[in-house]
Amino acid sequence: MLNTAETSRPQTETKPARDWVKTLAKYREPNMSRSSFELAVTVGPFLMLWVLAWYAMSYSYWLTLMISLVNSAFLLRLFCIQHDCGHGSFFANRTVNDWLGRVIGVFTLTPYDVWRRSHSIHHSAAGNLARRGIGDVATLTVAEYHALPPLNRMMYRLYRNPIVLFCLGPGYLFFIQNRLPLGLMGHVKYWVSAMLTNLAIVAWVALLVYFGGLVPVVLIFLPSTLLAATAGVWLFYVQHQFETTHWEVEESWDLHDAALHGSSQYMLPPVLQWLSANIGIHHVHHLYSRIPFYRLPEVIRDHGELAEINRMTIRESLACVRLHLWDEKAKRLVSFAQVRAPA
Repeated sequence: MLNTAETSRPQTETKPARDWVKTLAKYREPNMSRSSFELAVTVGPFLMLWVLAWYAMSYSYWLTLMISLVNSAFLLRLFCIQHDCGHGSFFANRTVNDWLGRVIGVFTLTPYDVWRRSHSIHHSAAGNLARRGIGDVATLTVAEYHALPPLNRMMYRLYRNPIVLFCLGPGYLFFIQNRLPLGLMGHVKYWVSAMLTNLAIVAWVALLVYFGGLVPVVLIFLPSTLLAATAGVWLFYVQHQFETTHWEVEESWDLHDAALHGSSQYMLPPVLQWLSANIGIHHVHHLYSRIPFYRLPEVIRDHGELAEINRMTIRESLACVRLHLWDEKAKRLVSFAQVRAPA
């Protein structure tokens, strides 16, 4: 049996998930000064490193590349701010959230309105076996996998391969898939969001080429975006794809139980926690998504029960890569090897 955070460490009993909602409501109000500060200390270094990388092109392409890779961390943090805007939790004013999210979406290659809707679906359906398919990592049950024709099984195994998920997948998702409002194709609003974002991205890249040729595109834009995308996909994966995550059939599914028990608490070093805007405190975020990211540590500090749930270190998270199928009987994510093994 694979050991992740939940199998190696006993879980603290806590009150029912639904009962936490009222407790967490007091953390939902954003502070305008704090939000503005968080935005400034993210956008400022992001722009400064862009300028520094551009300046370095005159001296060393390797130095330019190194600076752009460092800048991917601030691009990831920008995406996390965009994420809070989508939940209406970064600023109190919804219009300000939305327009900030749309502007950031040009740099994260993510059409804001399309992403906000698909992410909302993810939050409202996480852990529900009857509502998979939008805003999640495709996951089959053991029974569904066995029922597939051989070719389809092979395609699923290929999809769940780490090389596809974490090397090829991020580039495909952000550079190609995000160019269309997939899953929402029948709505004009989402086509407008996708196409206007695409036009803004084309204009942004055209300016880079006009002033610097292809070098800034190849050495700054592409590497920083790809690395940030890869980190983002990894974070999303380990937030829900751990051994004792939570999946249920429609009749047994509960929104709050799925939020609390189907989302991990990723124990990152302080610097990485800051750069990822506390998104590792994901079980609290799913329980009450209106809490600004900078208030999530307050919740953990004030409520020891929540601080002990679904804890996962970086080392423990590596085992999640070997989990592929949901075993409805054992209530566990299992590997292909475990499915082949005799009972």
